[in-house]
Amino acid sequence: MKTMKFYHFLVLFGLLISLQGFAQETVEFAVNLSKSKLGINERIRVDFSMNQDGDQFTPPDFKGFRVVMGPSQSTSSSWINGVRSFKRTFSYTIAPIQKGTFTISQASVVIDGKTYKTQSKEVIVTDAVKKPSDQLTAYDIAEEKLHLVAEVSKNSPYLNEPITVVYKLYVGGNINVSNFRPLENPTYENFWSSEIPINKYSFSSGTYKGEPYNVVDLKRVVLYPQMTGELVLEPLSLEITADVPTNRRDFFGGVIYSSTNKVVTAGKRTIDVKSLPEEGKPANFSGAVGDYNFFVEASKNILNAGESLQLKVRVKGTGNLKLFQIPEVKVPASIERYDPEFSEDIKTTFGGMQGEVSNSYTLVPGYKGKYPIPSISFSYFNPKTKRYHSIDSEEVLLQILEGPELGQEDQPNQVQKLEVVADDQFKFIELQTKLSPIEKKNFFGTLNYYLSWLLPLLLIPLAIIYGKNRQKRRGDVEGNRSRRANQLAKKYLSAAKKAIADKEEFYVALERALHHFLKAKLKIETSELNKDKIAEILLERGIEKDDIKELIQLLEHCDMARYSPISAGEIQTDYQQSIATISKLDKKI
Repeated sequence: MKTMKFYHFLVLFGLLISLQGFAQETVEFAVNLSKSKLGINERIRVDFSMNQDGDQFTPPDFKGFRVVMGPSQSTSSSWINGVRSFKRTFSYTIAPIQKGTFTISQASVVIDGKTYKTQSKEVIVTDAVKKPSDQLTAYDIAEEKLHLVAEVSKNSPYLNEPITVVYKLYVGGNINVSNFRPLENPTYENFWSSEIPINKYSFSSGTYKGEPYNVVDLKRVVLYPQMTGELVLEPLSLEITADVPTNRRDFFGGVIYSSTNKVVTAGKRTIDVKSLPEEGKPANFSGAVGDYNFFVEASKNILNAGESLQLKVRVKGTGNLKLFQIPEVKVPASIERYDPEFSEDIKTTFGGMQGEVSNSYTLVPGYKGKYPIPSISFSYFNPKTKRYHSIDSEEVLLQILEGPELGQEDQPNQVQKLEVVADDQFKFIELQTKLSPIEKKNFFGTLNYYLSWLLPLLLIPLAIIYGKNRQKRRGDVEGNRSRRANQLAKKYLSAAKKAIADKEEFYVALERALHHFLKAKLKIETSELNKDKIAEILLERGIEKDDIKELIQLLEHCDMARYSPISAGEIQTDYQQSIATISKLDKKI
């Protein structure tokens, strides 16, 4: 009796395992065409696939076609982690017998006593093509099914308005792309460019000229046009290794693929750049295009004379944050102002650069009192509203509590009067004196005598020359800006050396050093820092084309290296090359 119960238990247990292994999954029965449009001298392959075994498969009548081959049958089955996978395919190769639009009607199959049918498919048959599909090589199929397209967010932007270019690869016909490498990268002449890194390439479904394709983004870049008129985007060219399915099958019924290399190119695109309107343009407009907020903030408002404070001028928002000049702070003459320290916190997105830039001034008041720092105005052009906007900062009032008052003369030192006290304690007064003659020294007519007269006279013209030079230097706005840029170039070059272990921080500092060096030596504004302008000025200064090319490549490399894998040795090489390039240009300029 016990043996029978144990036997029933085993049967029940085996039945449960069987039911678990063979649990019914959703039945799928579908049709797939190798192409939906063909010439009358071509052929197409039609596959009917089911994910569960069935009986009484009935193909369609293939009206308008003749069956050249088939049906051929392939079956695959596997167990993975206790889950069964099954697939059976009936394949036909058919050829059209006339031109027109035809419908491949439904096929049917019976699975577990239930009838399932495929959807009907429409096929367009056109005139004969030069090379029928059955004679196409893997390269021919790749030529037909691989397309590289440059999609531009805006074809008619304003000057310095960001546009996004996305290079997309469309892949059709069950082709697998295993590798690609750039043959020709666009230089984006007359554009300031910033690439958006792509960490992982992933395909998604899309359409190309009305047909279904798989699509992947290969390159994304944000461009800021630096000139008006028609600007040409040079094409991107790639060499792609593609695995193309053939009509042959291996021993297990799997499709045999043929590998081929194909060069695809995204054609040239023309961008029509509009100039910024002159109507309503503020006098202090420095080239800012986008949507911004503007702030002037003091680290403290109450302090003593001789103490320092930080005054930060910030521009925050979306737009060409690296391509305009931050308004300059003007302070009362009694407050010493040091050159500003520039900082930025910017990230590039599809909408352009986002973040903020700022200048931080160190101020040291010298006298007691209340000193207002006047309001500063910042102007920008907003492409969305197509208008100029101006933002005025609030006045910053500094209250200096202790220290000398402005205009107060130094009081003469008070001489302490000593009281002479009469005292008759002198016990002895010597009556006999012992005097010796003093050697007579004549000061008049000596060298020191004449120098005491001449030196003050000589100091007067020197003081006048010094005062004029100081006044001239203060009035030399361009020279002061150049000197300030030169100081910042040295500062950021030093910062790059310190950050040589941090790739992104290193290349940010190195790019700033190069920009400030160029601003100092070429005496140009931030808004003029584009490759064409730099090359043009350097040529005028007699710099050789090879040296100019080396500098431009270095600038481009700094921009791209932040988002590319770079070794420590390459970073060290870039730093040494930057030192050599700056030294070489400094001597020649």
